[in-house]
Amino acid sequence: MTKIPKPEEHAINVAAPPGFDARAVPIHALCSDQEKVSPLALQVNALRERFQAPPIWQPEITDENRQVIAADIIAKREAAGKVTRAAVLVPLLLKAEGLSVLLTQRTNHLRDHAGQISFPGGRMDPEDGNPNETALRESEEEIGLDRNRVEIIGHMPQYLTVSGYSVTPVVGLVQAQAEYVLDEFEVADVFEVPLQFLMDPANHQVRMWQSEQGSRRFYAMPYENRFIWGATAGMLRNLYHLLKV
Repeated sequence: MTKIPKPEEHAINVAAPPGFDARAVPIHALCSDQEKVSPLALQVNALRERFQAPPIWQPEITDENRQVIAADIIAKREAAGKVTRAAVLVPLLLKAEGLSVLLTQRTNHLRDHAGQISFPGGRMDPEDGNPNETALRESEEEIGLDRNRVEIIGHMPQYLTVSGYSVTPVVGLVQAQAEYVLDEFEVADVFEVPLQFLMDPANHQVRMWQSEQGSRRFYAMPYENRFIWGATAGMLRNLYHLLKV
């Protein structure tokens, strides 16, 4: 989330330890028996309608243990006067063959979530009036996404991270650009994944590992040579829950 590492924050950051290999964590369960999202629900107009008038649905807490840890870290950061609000853009690319999700691969030297796959976004600046502004500004800075090509259609529930942020996922329909200008400090690569693939529970894995804070579980959605997991997969799971209703 932060471009410049701040050592004083490290003491209350208990994210995955250095060298943690999420791919090596055993698969605890597969989700192939869960309800599928109707292809009709993945159409542009259906998505707009779903966010304008959402049904009653229950967001998923991937890991109760992680949720408690994250809430405690955020409370400590707030007490220390640190910024804890953040936003990401969930960019749904308008493609002739159907919607795709635009994702980024973070660079390996970052303090938080190094090398992981994420949505473009980051912490809220004082000048940002709302999460929409944060998501659009960060997307411009990280991948050169023109905000005029984004139609924001709604928000997902806030997601608490063990790096100390309460993240608002901002969902937008995006007219794809011919190329993206990457912030070389934060972003190593940008790529697309079909929305239909990500919304198919047959492609969702539950993985579990033992940390110093106890048992930890997370979702993973491997796609080709990419390994989508952690907060990004957790947010996608909530999009799945919203659309399957």
